[in-house]
Amino acid sequence: MPMTELAQKTCVACEGGVAPLNRTEAEVLMRQLNAWHLSGDARWISKEFTFKDFKEAIAFTNKVADIAEAQGHHPDLQVRWGKVVIELTTHAIKGLSQNDFIIAAKVDALG
Repeated sequence: MPMTELAQKTCVACEGGVAPLNRTEAEVLMRQLNAWHLSGDARWISKEFTFKDFKEAIAFTNKVADIAEAQGHHPDLQVRWGKVVIELTTHAIKGLSQNDFIIAAKVDALG
């Protein structure tokens, strides 16, 4: 999948003090992502990835971890046999920031 404009951006540290994105702002950014889910309260986004086995799921999880470390913004990860669920929110503001969408786009660019 080609990199979107979001995938080319870099996360900016968020230590609170700013408002989370509202639903309309989040929906605009969702258009740059591939099949992510916006929660009903618009406070997080998630996506489930499927793999042929546990080993592939772990390899993918390690790639996501590399992205998160490089960007300084970390998703919640659930690893199961052949599946990885990623949830993104910005804990410091109890909602979504552009950082969440940047990480999601970079994950989408993994292919």
